[in-house]
Amino acid sequence: MLNQIKGLHHVTSMSRDADANNRFFTSTLGLRRVKKTVNFDEPSVYHLYYGDEVGTPGSVMTYFPFPNIIRGRPGTGEVGETVFSVPEGSLEFWKERFAEKGVTGIAAEESFGEKRLRFTAVDGDHFALVEAKGDDRAPWTGGSVNGDEAIRGFAGATLRLRETGATEELLKFMGYEHADTSRGIKRFVIPGGNGADVIDLQTLPNMPRGDLGAGSVHHIAFAVENRDAQAEVRNALLDTGYQVTPVIDRDYFYAIYFRTPGGVLFEIATNEPGFDRDEDTAHLGEALKLPTQHEHLRSWLETHLPEIKG
Repeated sequence: MLNQIKGLHHVTSMSRDADANNRFFTSTLGLRRVKKTVNFDEPSVYHLYYGDEVGTPGSVMTYFPFPNIIRGRPGTGEVGETVFSVPEGSLEFWKERFAEKGVTGIAAEESFGEKRLRFTAVDGDHFALVEAKGDDRAPWTGGSVNGDEAIRGFAGATLRLRETGATEELLKFMGYEHADTSRGIKRFVIPGGNGADVIDLQTLPNMPRGDLGAGSVHHIAFAVENRDAQAEVRNALLDTGYQVTPVIDRDYFYAIYFRTPGGVLFEIATNEPGFDRDEDTAHLGEALKLPTQHEHLRSWLETHLPEIKG
């Protein structure tokens, strides 16, 4: 069993409208945009990162906003819901805020003994806020939500699967432990993790496989401290029979990817070097930052990428 993984690093989804996406995550959710860059494989498309003040691993939601992408079809083999942690007693504030801002899909419920508020983002992607006990992570308070209610980071995510057995074994191999089962959903937790340390598995044997599009999660990333820890995880996964990519330099972290038995794309990402490697912390996410191989496109990109207001 591995012990290098500490919880989530980031979750990357797909969207249609960069400006609407930015407005939702900064103005509605009160997160900080910590990086404005482009897709490594398709530089005509932004890659936007939102999180806490410095983009701490476990707090970062990222998006590829493809202007002409179709809406994704929800199904199995994907992340069905991404869950943020908020302070106890704050859900009423969020319920009122969402109603004022026209957020859809609002539903209050209790699961695993925790109060949660479910909602959808601008592309129909599914999220929830959960009142997490004892979450002492520092929130971003430079936006429109004060510290008593602000999002602390991720709590975790729910995977929708046709069958969970092989994924359960994978999570245990990655260091997760089965903690509880509620209404048929199995909860796995990293002991002593980074706060973003919960993965729930939902079994939906009759649901068709999801189709990737706007509102879909492209991949979910798990955090390791550094490249040495990442190499240990990669070697262990290869020894177990998984097909794992070589290490890829993503400028702000190093990444490896592999497809899980249930169809979800997993990434293992390093906590280093971080989002302040090319910007001062006070100005994270303000300037357009380009990977070195795309720097020669800057003048074209600055006139052709969609406008993001704010």
